[in-house]
Amino acid sequence: MFIVDWWNSLTTAAQIFACVAIPSTLVLLIQTILMLIGIGGESDGIEGIEDVSDGMPDDIPDSDVGDGVFGEDMDTEAPDTFGIEGLRIFTLRGIVAFFVVFGWVGVVMDGSGVALWLTLLVSAVCGFAMMFVLAFLMRAVMKLRNDGNTDNRNAIGTSGKVYLTIPPARTGDGKVSVMLQGSYVERSAVTDDEEAIPTGSEIVVVGVSGQTDLVVRRK
Repeated sequence: MFIVDWWNSLTTAAQIFACVAIPSTLVLLIQTILMLIGIGGESDGIEGIEDVSDGMPDDIPDSDVGDGVFGEDMDTEAPDTFGIEGLRIFTLRGIVAFFVVFGWVGVVMDGSGVALWLTLLVSAVCGFAMMFVLAFLMRAVMKLRNDGNTDNRNAIGTSGKVYLTIPPARTGDGKVSVMLQGSYVERSAVTDDEEAIPTGSEIVVVGVSGQTDLVVRRK
């Protein structure tokens, strides 16, 4: 059989690499299938959110949670969207991906006659690189899932900071950073205030407009 002939053609080192790569690949495939099934069963998001800022009281008390997040003792820089902060690298899926890449790279390099020490080094580097790539991909997937499952109405009454200047009287939208359902997120925002709310100003959410915009006022 082809598989038997292929196995017999491998060196002892390559067979060890293959013993690492093959079961790891099967486990990763199973994990991927389960993840896809899980994503398919998630909620499709919130639809039909109307402007609920009308009828809200003019003076909404400041949220204690918001003050805790956006108080003077906190960093006022914008959230790290593309950096490595918050990456979950050493997860079960990441470790399995490491062994998949480590094993197959080892098989290929050993079959090419590369020295064993160099094969081990390059395989390990490639494995760790795969862990970082997978962590970035998983964070992007989770961000998409969270964005689809969050309800902006849960931000009403919370405090935040302006990330991009908000034009006055709903003549345009800006960006704010708020705590929504336990996550620090960035959202589009409009205001009924007669003056623009500049970047860095503290705001409080008083309503939502449509499916994407928060309605805010300056604190």
